[in-house]
Amino acid sequence: MLVILQFPSNADDEIVTSQQLRLSTSFSAHHSRLDFRICAVLTSQAQHVQSIVARRAETPGAANDLLKKLRILLHFAIDNGWRKDDPTIRIKKFAGGEFHTWTDDEIAVYEKRWAVGTRERTAFGLLLFTGQRASDVAKMMWSEIGAAGIWVVQRKTKAKLLVPIHPQLREILSACEIGTGAILQTSFGAPFTAKGFSNFMAERISQAGLAERCVTHGLRKAAARRLAEAGCSANEIASVTGHATLEEVARYTKAAEQKKLAHAAMNRLTNSSTGKFPNLREGLGNSEKDTNEIRMIVRRWRSLRESNPSFQIENRFIQ
Repeated sequence: MLVILQFPSNADDEIVTSQQLRLSTSFSAHHSRLDFRICAVLTSQAQHVQSIVARRAETPGAANDLLKKLRILLHFAIDNGWRKDDPTIRIKKFAGGEFHTWTDDEIAVYEKRWAVGTRERTAFGLLLFTGQRASDVAKMMWSEIGAAGIWVVQRKTKAKLLVPIHPQLREILSACEIGTGAILQTSFGAPFTAKGFSNFMAERISQAGLAERCVTHGLRKAAARRLAEAGCSANEIASVTGHATLEEVARYTKAAEQKKLAHAAMNRLTNSSTGKFPNLREGLGNSEKDTNEIRMIVRRWRSLRESNPSFQIENRFIQ
């Protein structure tokens, strides 16, 4: 995507009052230039940004993606001293705009359709077991695989990661004809472009009979989910996925923890429904003869001096 920042001095728009920050992009026609415009960099308010994002309300994912880009541009303005506040800070994302995280059942459906040894399964294994973005998986090279794992330089963050190879991924790669250049290649023997690889995966996912919600990026989320469910911390997950912040990763650990707590709570409820009450103090509980009769042991009352040995010793000296 090509991004050009322009500051026309003679802008005329319903929001414009002074300078204008315009984002021009090489997206297709459905991404209009108007959608990517933040007007009045110095004076725009939250309602102005909200108005721009609201134009994408029918497509929550696109609306959230647009809001993310607007934040980047406004943070750029703040960093350059054009303004001090962020008008996007209280604007919430649209519900339902998140990529679907693949379930284990959906993963099994794809694996059943594409056997180990096929290019489709190799691509799937690299996505699922490295947790990387499709654009990074498309560029993975055989020369980047070593005994310790596979080296990845993320295009988005520029982070250099060493991702250990999972035993299942090693099995998948062992079934491939190891060569030179890119691990994944087109039918013409050339490396995939990022867009070409995304299209390739979209077609294979569809051929596996999976729902439209199962998209390539959802496998990255599935990788993070599996790591969280295995008990990994947010930092451990980020060391594999390369997330720049822990906000996104923490959602997976929180969800995994919720599942564990829910299972533990239900197990406690199940055990309590049997009528057994553990750790009851002596003198409490049901009578062995009659379950409806409360068993109680009555003990003789003793004064503080009688029950406390120190008082008894003190009393002996006093007498």
